[in-house]
Amino acid sequence: MAQSPEDMARSMIANMPEKTGKPLGDWVAIVKASGLEKHGEMVKLLKTEHGMTHGFANLVAHEVKSGVVSAPAAATDLVEAQYAGGKAGLRPIYDALSSAATGFGGDVELAPKKAYVSLRRAKQFGLIQPSTRTRVDLGLNLKGVEPAGRLEASGSFNAMCTHRVRLDGPGAVDAEVLGWLKQAYEAAG
Repeated sequence: MAQSPEDMARSMIANMPEKTGKPLGDWVAIVKASGLEKHGEMVKLLKTEHGMTHGFANLVAHEVKSGVVSAPAAATDLVEAQYAGGKAGLRPIYDALSSAATGFGGDVELAPKKAYVSLRRAKQFGLIQPSTRTRVDLGLNLKGVEPAGRLEASGSFNAMCTHRVRLDGPGAVDAEVLGWLKQAYEAAG
């Protein structure tokens, strides 16, 4: 099975001292000392003045800019942040959806990102995103299924999904929604 982007980054970080002569922290310090602020300028510096390959240079630049490559936030912290403050009342919707998805089989992976949680099996079959203070959007991959009623085309919501269901409370996570979620899970196998 293909590595996730996070696994690839960890592998590159582990190999960095051997392949580039220095660990990630040293490269970050070099770039910060240069005073460069633009991603492209950092990559160019590392490639031209230090002979680094594009992949490693890009990784270092991302670490300098965002500081999340080598130490990503814990998954629970990302979910907690999504449902903090004014969105706290939406957490029961997330809990109902994530519980249902993980109940489909032991191969379901919940992969929290900054703004949403990706639902994956062999590939992504859905995502859960608190879009507003009053609504969670459930994105689903249901290729070939015509949008109808609450199951709408994803439109500009998220390019990784074909459909979206807008949920305004735990009661909206009904048998119909769970049926679509299960259908997307099965299609991803």
